[in-house]
Amino acid sequence: MIVTLTLNPSLDRAIEVETLERGAVIRAASAHLDPGGKGVNVSRALLGSGIGSTAVVPCGGDEGEQLVRLLRAEGVDVHAVPIAGRTRSNITIVEPDGTVTKINEPGAPLDPPELDALAGAVLAAAGPGGWVVCCGSLPPGVPVDVYAGLHQRFTAAGIRVAVDSSGPPLVSAVAAGPALVKPNREELAEAAERPIESLGDAVDAAKELRSWGAATVLASLGADGAILVDGDGVTFGEAEVVLRRSSVGAGDALLAGFLASKKEGPAALAEALAWGAAAVGLPGSRMPTADDIHREIVQLHPVPDLTRSLAPAAGANPGPSSS
Repeated sequence: MIVTLTLNPSLDRAIEVETLERGAVIRAASAHLDPGGKGVNVSRALLGSGIGSTAVVPCGGDEGEQLVRLLRAEGVDVHAVPIAGRTRSNITIVEPDGTVTKINEPGAPLDPPELDALAGAVLAAAGPGGWVVCCGSLPPGVPVDVYAGLHQRFTAAGIRVAVDSSGPPLVSAVAAGPALVKPNREELAEAAERPIESLGDAVDAAKELRSWGAATVLASLGADGAILVDGDGVTFGEAEVVLRRSSVGAGDALLAGFLASKKEGPAALAEALAWGAAAVGLPGSRMPTADDIHREIVQLHPVPDLTRSLAPAAGANPGPSSS
């Protein structure tokens, strides 16, 4: 069983425009409203391929109720924990070349009883040997070591923990020794406190996270693919995407594919890349279904060229990176 925990979920409105121009009145080509948040997206991606999971989310205000309605309408098994604050709303603006501009609200604070209720919901849904995926940014006021504390509580119940976060919360969680962490390129650079400009830089940073405590590091590198660093070594893979529509949520789909594979090593990385690439070809934060996933486009490189330069960190051609 896979349970996702999203401490700062959102309503995500994705708007496609011809050109983003400051100060102008812009007519949208299309718009989509989707339930958002890293863990929410992982559950949605799993459901798209017929794999069950439970999404645990805090829910507050009209926005929270709408979030839950949207998830249930999609068929997601959601456990909503009531909170005093209001669930946030985010806006994503997507241009034809794939450039994404995001405006994210900070989210609602969570007090200790609310955090305890969320942890209890995870423990009620997950069983020994299953996965809990702790995902996303933290709401205001939540301590940076929250994922580390949750890791201790979940592993004591025999549950494997994956973490997809950034900054101090990620670093703190890594020190707790999770089974899996999934940073993107920017999050790797922030954790390692140095730029990631080549494949070798990414591998070195991922190895550093392992030395701090993470058992396996799955790092998404946008249009350059992804790397897997575990006890058996390093594998690099990439997937060719002809039409890139949005990178929002692609890293979440990549993580979902990795977990869905029920495999380890290169086979799991290949499945992850296929799912992430599928998400890039969809508008907004739509998650892929089984029909969207094309495994034949994935290429694995068990002995990667570590001197290979990566695309500029802030470019107009983003790939399957995290949202």
